[in-house]
Amino acid sequence: MAKKPVNVSVAARETRGNIDRMIRKFIKKTKKEKIVEQVRNRRYYEKPSVKKKEKRRRALRARQREQQKRLKAQERRNRNK
Repeated sequence: MAKKPVNVSVAARETRGNIDRMIRKFIKKTKKEKIVEQVRNRRYYEKPSVKKKEKRRRALRARQREQQKRLKAQERRNRNK
C-alpha cells in the first residue's frame, strides 16, 4: 500500500513574515511527515526480512519506552501521596 505524496508548505501568514520562524516550522513539518527519514530508508534496497526485523525492533523499543513512562508517572503519583 503506497502512501500518498505529501506536500509540505509554510505560508508567510502562519509565521507573521518571520523567516527564521518559517524555516523552523518547515523543518518541524517535514520531521512530522518523516520525509527525510523516508528518503534515507529508500536510498538503498532493503530486504523484506530486514524490514520486518527493524519493524519488530522499533515496536519493542516503543513498548519499553511506554512502560518506562508509566512507571515514572506511577512513582510521581505515589511520591505525592
